Amino acid sequence: MRWRIDLRYDGTGFHGWARQEALRTVQGVLEDSLRTILRVPDAPAVTCAGRTDTGVHARGQVVHVDLETEMRGRELQRRLNGVLPPDVAITAVTPAPAGFDARFSAVARRYVYRICDDQGLWDPLTRHVMLRVPRPLDLDRMNEAAGKLLGEHDFAAFCRRREGASTVRALLEFTWRRTEAGAVEGTVIADAFCHSMVRALVGSVIPVGDGRREPDWPATVLAERVRHSAVTVVAAHGLTLEEVLYPADADLAARAVQARQVRGEVHHG
Repeated sequence: MRWRIDLRYDGTGFHGWARQEALRTVQGVLEDSLRTILRVPDAPAVTCAGRTDTGVHARGQVVHVDLETEMRGRELQRRLNGVLPPDVAITAVTPAPAGFDARFSAVARRYVYRICDDQGLWDPLTRHVMLRVPRPLDLDRMNEAAGKLLGEHDFAAFCRRREGASTVRALLEFTWRRTEAGAVEGTVIADAFCHSMVRALVGSVIPVGDGRREPDWPATVLAERVRHSAVTVVAAHGLTLEEVLYPADADLAARAVQARQVRGEVHHG
């Protein structure tokens, strides 16, 4: 039976999502915890919606796993949370609808990047989830620049290329706002992201916000379709995967087929 698992984690103490020999990863910890509660010799393999990099957090990660168990979803959730470390939390375990694939059925992923640009507001307690920058940011300029990147494009200029993988993505939203507490939040939504894409996009508009670049600059970089040395890939700790969006249950299988045909690897930004 296929299960959907919704989870959150603080990425600070992990070497990213994907299981790696001798390194602490979210996938490794989750699979080992499943093996423990199910009392099976081999850890069940889980598939996630987007593989986050070292230091990136998640509030809305989704995985699926195929299990043979008599346990119900609430019991699986309770037992998993009983053995998982405190930097991972399972928020729901539910039977997956027919055709559900955590990775390929998704239609979009929503990330938020958090920045403090006011030294008087810097809170050391947020240092693991927020980037501190030295200059004030003009969000109108950042939104102008971000708006020019929307749509389906080849984002090779903002991605680390992988052999045989497409860098064409549909950027659905890229907006900046200031919270009531004075922090800066950038929301980035796309159908999928290639490796380091979100952090490179953020890194391209920060110098627009602090006046070092003009609002047209990120779009000029995009049009060149080659990795630009002047684009800073900002630190991972400011980034959180907030939500994975799926179509109606009846469309899950068709979406998974479509996604497999169009794209190769689905990664975190």
